[in-house]
Amino acid sequence: MSEHRRKPSQPQDGGRAAARRAAQQPTGRRAAPPRDTHSTTEMLSGSYGEERPAGGRAEARRAAQRGASGGSRRRGAEPAGRGPGRGRAAAQSDDRFLNYPRSDRDGWRRFVPSWKLVGGTCLGFFALLVAGMGVAFAWVDKPNPQKMAEAQNNVFYWSDNTQLAATGGQRNRQTVTIEEIPQSMQDAVIAAENESFEDDWGVDPMGMGRAIVNMAMGQETQGGSTITQQYVKNLYLDQDQTIKRKFTELIISLKVGTTVDKREVMEGYLNTAYFGRDAYGIQAASQAYFDKNSKKLNASESAFLAALLKGPNLYNPDGGLGDNASSDENTKRAKVRWSWILDREVEVGRMTQADADKWKKLGFPKPKDSDQATGLGGQKGYLVETAKKYVLKQTDISPEQLALGGYRIYTTFDKAKVKAMENAVNKTKKEFLDAKERPGTDKFVQFGSASVDVNTGAIVALYGGDGWDKKHFTNNADTSGVPVGSTWKPYVLAAAMQHGTYKTAPTGLSPLSKYNANDLIVIRNQNGDPIPGKNGQPFRQKNESDKAYGYVTLREAMEKSINTPFVQLGMDVGHEHVAQMAADTGILRQTMDQNNASFYLGTSTPSAIRMADSYATFAASGKHREPYSVRKVVIDGEEQPGFEKPTAKRAMDPEVADNVTDVLKNVIESPEGTGQKAQKLGRPAAGKTGTTDKNKSAWFVGYTPQLSTAVTLFRTDPESRKLLSMNGTGGVSSIHGGDIPAEVWTNYMIDALKGEEIKDFPTAVPIGEKADGTGAPSPTPSATPSQTPSSTPSATPSQTPSKTPSPSVTPSQTKSCDPFDWACDEDGQNGGNGNAGTDVGGTDTGGTDTGGTDTGGTTDGGTTTDGGTTDGTTTEGETDGKPGNGNSNGGLFGGGG
Repeated sequence: MSEHRRKPSQPQDGGRAAARRAAQQPTGRRAAPPRDTHSTTEMLSGSYGEERPAGGRAEARRAAQRGASGGSRRRGAEPAGRGPGRGRAAAQSDDRFLNYPRSDRDGWRRFVPSWKLVGGTCLGFFALLVAGMGVAFAWVDKPNPQKMAEAQNNVFYWSDNTQLAATGGQRNRQTVTIEEIPQSMQDAVIAAENESFEDDWGVDPMGMGRAIVNMAMGQETQGGSTITQQYVKNLYLDQDQTIKRKFTELIISLKVGTTVDKREVMEGYLNTAYFGRDAYGIQAASQAYFDKNSKKLNASESAFLAALLKGPNLYNPDGGLGDNASSDENTKRAKVRWSWILDREVEVGRMTQADADKWKKLGFPKPKDSDQATGLGGQKGYLVETAKKYVLKQTDISPEQLALGGYRIYTTFDKAKVKAMENAVNKTKKEFLDAKERPGTDKFVQFGSASVDVNTGAIVALYGGDGWDKKHFTNNADTSGVPVGSTWKPYVLAAAMQHGTYKTAPTGLSPLSKYNANDLIVIRNQNGDPIPGKNGQPFRQKNESDKAYGYVTLREAMEKSINTPFVQLGMDVGHEHVAQMAADTGILRQTMDQNNASFYLGTSTPSAIRMADSYATFAASGKHREPYSVRKVVIDGEEQPGFEKPTAKRAMDPEVADNVTDVLKNVIESPEGTGQKAQKLGRPAAGKTGTTDKNKSAWFVGYTPQLSTAVTLFRTDPESRKLLSMNGTGGVSSIHGGDIPAEVWTNYMIDALKGEEIKDFPTAVPIGEKADGTGAPSPTPSATPSQTPSSTPSATPSQTPSKTPSPSVTPSQTKSCDPFDWACDEDGQNGGNGNAGTDVGGTDTGGTDTGGTDTGGTTDGGTTTDGGTTDGTTTEGETDGKPGNGNSNGGLFGGGG
């Protein structure tokens, strides 16, 4: 018989006994179907089924019946725990307090909590939270409002640790009752800050939850505070954004919100809130901004003061701390929020639409001039403001926290140097300006200046304006918005020497390379194509003078501050190389102008502080240190981190920086240099003048091995705050950086360096490849005897002037230059900077200027093309037969040094 036909063995206790036991089963249980003796299911089930304890033939028969009738499908559908093994496990699980992991589940399902477990856990946690809140609510007392009077000063110290100024301390506060606070003020605050104030329990659970979650995740904190919570926060003088402080604030706010009358809460809040201008409370704010008692505020003024509660540092029209808190930006924000609050009052039913329209038609309320200058007259206000900005930059301290006081701030400002700078400005004002005699030109003239220690980056002195006590609150030493003009040209030269031009890269360019310095030359890109101008025609760069210089060395172009060579040089070097060079020396990218030809002439607007610090990089042989004004900050006896001296970073090769310095020394030392007035300093110095289009600003930035100082001069319209032309200022037709700014710089540096050792700069070694600009003529070895020599001295100091004619130069007489001889111009054959000594149209006399610098090319017929001469003779200072004005200063579209 085959295997599948063989019958399974019969249980011993089968037959009638089995049937009888089956009949005794409960009636609700379904009877097992007859067994199919020919089925293979029993064999398969028996092979893979559970091992069961011996139960006799009857138990085996029942198992066989279950297997035959349901098979594996029946077992899979049977409820868990039905078998004897599972039953015991389920019974054991009932003995545990928590059935977790769950014993009645298999695999990963054992770790999925049941809804009973989840619900019970949440309920227990909530019960504990409520109990804890109840205990905290009963335990925490309502704070004493008088603690607010325990405010401290912020004390600022000079570099010698003597006291510079103390701010804060006795708070500018006058407590008033709720009856003295107009309903319009209360309505504005409720509409803007907390619409549900009169009905809530003192907290906004949703807002608090959002703020706590954001803080726990390290994200930006969001406001969720009610008026009651802000009142509590003000009472405790604690502005920390921490979960602990938020929880404490929540408990106290609940207690205050449920036990204190709402009118009392409103009174307390408006008597403790900070409104800017050192005004704490509504009465002090009303006096500070509108010179009236709080009860006389109208709805428009109330909306303005309510807007300040958003953050006076960003909404006070006076301006605040930080790059985004200027007076203009703050005023714009304040106007927008003032208008929004009026609309919001209408929306929540606290003002009629007609009243809102009336106040908007009358316009934004104009606050009175600030009286904040008390005790901070002269330069102290600007010094304190500069130090505050640095503290905020280096730490997480907010302006509001700083306003609370208690900080000891040790600055880098040198008292003697600050006084010397103020004296230098005042002396120059007295000598050059007369607003009464020349109101149309000398009124609204402003000075700004900053001085930085070359070796550390410390700001040792600054001049910000007439003083807070004179109602001048803008710090002119830290103002971005005044173009620097030709003081930008050293960055173009430094980038050329560091990176080279498209002709020489990666080899740097020599400062003895020659570029076309004539007026109105066409500027070309690196492909040789003309740059398009606004009118679609090729762009032509303007010098201040129409004098024909011809091709001159970059050294001479810097000395005379000629525009055209540096615009073309900038195009040859590339915008990004120049911008990066400026940035590496400390100029902020956000103050740089866009990529255009004028960029190379100083349309960027860095502050005097940044310019002084940037030029210090040249003085330090290419090492840059960030400017800093605070040495140390202490609060509650603990010194705060973040005020270590800035570390030096390499901005350019030492040889490049030293060559820039050598060129800038020539600006001061050369008889034709634009910075000659600085020679009165009587010690080695380097610097650059700067003047912008229409004389809207004038700069002088210079340095010695110890000190770098920037001085700026400009005029502004007090209403529009736009720059005005300084033509005629000081009784001079055109103001240049070499005039008033250089005078201030020199007078200050004489006093500031008194007693200091006289040091010279490192010697500059020859650097780079001489690669002349496009179109530069090739040198010619000789000149014709018929040419008439000139008795005009050379523009270059190292060249020897001659008043007698020289013989023609033959090839055998041509002198080769030693590679380390700076005074030798190999291309010019020692004939001055005159385009190869000029072949026709001028004679190589070993240093004369005739037909060279002042011409601009030659023709084979013996006449100069741009020199204004004929028949081989040159009249210096004439261009195309027109007399030149003799002013060699360059500039921005006609401005210059």
